[in-house]
Amino acid sequence: MRRTRLFFTGLLLACTSLTMFTGAAIAAGDDGDGDDGAKKAPTEAGTSFRTATSITQEQKATASASTGDYLYWSFPADSGQRPTVKATVDLPDAQTRHSGQTWRIDVYDGLRRRQACTYGTQARTVAADAARVDLACTLRTVRAWSEPWANDPLPGTYYVRLTVTGLADSDLGLPVSTSVEAVSEEVGGAAAVDGSLSTPLVPGSTGAADDHDWASGWWTSRWLWTGAGAVLAALAGIGGYALTRGTGRPTRVPPAV
Repeated sequence: MRRTRLFFTGLLLACTSLTMFTGAAIAAGDDGDGDDGAKKAPTEAGTSFRTATSITQEQKATASASTGDYLYWSFPADSGQRPTVKATVDLPDAQTRHSGQTWRIDVYDGLRRRQACTYGTQARTVAADAARVDLACTLRTVRAWSEPWANDPLPGTYYVRLTVTGLADSDLGLPVSTSVEAVSEEVGGAAAVDGSLSTPLVPGSTGAADDHDWASGWWTSRWLWTGAGAVLAALAGIGGYALTRGTGRPTRVPPAV
C-alpha cells in the first residue's frame, strides 16, 4: 500500500511539473504575437534596399509601377520558419506589347546576401499575349545561429526584389500592377541549433532584442520535448523504486538454540 501511494505521488508531481512547463512554453511562444495582421497593407514599393517597403508576413502588398522598374519590399523572418515569397504581375494589354517578357524575384537577407530558392518558379518567361506572371521562391529554413563563413538564412529582415529581366526596348515603361506576399511554414524544434544570434539581422537596428516583437528569442519547441523527457525519466525512476524496494521491515531471525 505504501509503495502504491509513493508511485501515485510521484506520478502527480510529474504531471504537475509537465503542465507548468508546457504553460510557460506556450506563454514564451506567444510573446511575439501582435496586431501586425490588422495593419493596412502597403500599396507601393520601394526602389532600392534602403527604401524597401516594409510588410508583415501573410500581408499582401500591392504596387503600380512601370515595366523596367526595380521594386523592393522587406519582411521579418524568425528562426524555425521556412519563408515562401509569392509575387504576381498583371501585365499591360497585349495589344500594347511587342514581345514576350521575363520576370524574376530575388530574396536577400539582412546582410544583403542573395538567398537561394529551394523550390518554386523564381523566374518565368511569358508570351506577348499573356495576362499575368506568377512567381514563387521558397527559402531554406531560417536558423538561429550559423558559422560566420556560411550563407545560411538567419533571423532578421529579408528583402524581396521584383523586376523584368527580358523584354523588347519598346515595351519599357508600360504600366503594370504587382502584388507580393510572404508566408512561412513553422518547422519548429526540428531545425533548432545550439546557439543564437545576440540580435536579429535588421539594418539600422539599435541592437536591442526587445525592439523586434516578432522574434522568438531563446525559445524553441525542442525545450518542451527535453523537459517532457526529463519528467518521464524521473517518473520511471520513481516508479521503479516504488515497485522494487522492500517492505521496509527487516525479517526477524529466530535466536540460535
